[in-house]
Amino acid sequence: MLYLAENLRKYRMAKNLTQEEVAEYLHLTPQSVSKWERAETYPDITLLPALANIYETSVDLLLGMDTIRAEETRHHIHRRASEYMRDGALAQAEQVYRDALLIYPNKPGMILGLAGVLALKGEGEEAILLIERGLPLSDNEKQKATMRAVLCFLYLKHGQGKRARRLAAELPHRRECREEIAPVIDREPDSAEMEYRIRTLLLGEE
Repeated sequence: MLYLAENLRKYRMAKNLTQEEVAEYLHLTPQSVSKWERAETYPDITLLPALANIYETSVDLLLGMDTIRAEETRHHIHRRASEYMRDGALAQAEQVYRDALLIYPNKPGMILGLAGVLALKGEGEEAILLIERGLPLSDNEKQKATMRAVLCFLYLKHGQGKRARRLAAELPHRRECREEIAPVIDREPDSAEMEYRIRTLLLGEE
């Protein structure tokens, strides 16, 4: 029922129907329809086929099964890519994300996922571009914190120390925090340590 309230409202408005008109079709009160759309109550399951008929859609779409399946598919993509990354099969992980981006070109998780693989492969220039593209799209604070920290080291590796220091000073908390990252950036570690830090951030390895 996660998406039902939102979809009931969306499909009703797409058909240019009022809550009163839907209620009349179903022999219910407009208050009932209003409560469904505010997720205060749910329609009886026996009413779902009638609602799907009114809105000329399917029960699956009313329930948001398309959204749920898409989320499950994206979760499977990330899990598969993560398994490849942990096994060191970075080319396969990269291909998983590149294929996924053909289907989900603007999904920040896919963009940042590919950026992470490329960072691990040492392909920092494309990784930087992808992180800079993906960060503004993401609402996953943990993911954003990790990728900002990775970006600090990528900037530093590619001769952009000023940008690295500025970004490190803005980092939030824990492993990705400014207290942890900024001093490392300031002492300009060698390439091996930067690669180690990126790997630790992306794979959680110590």
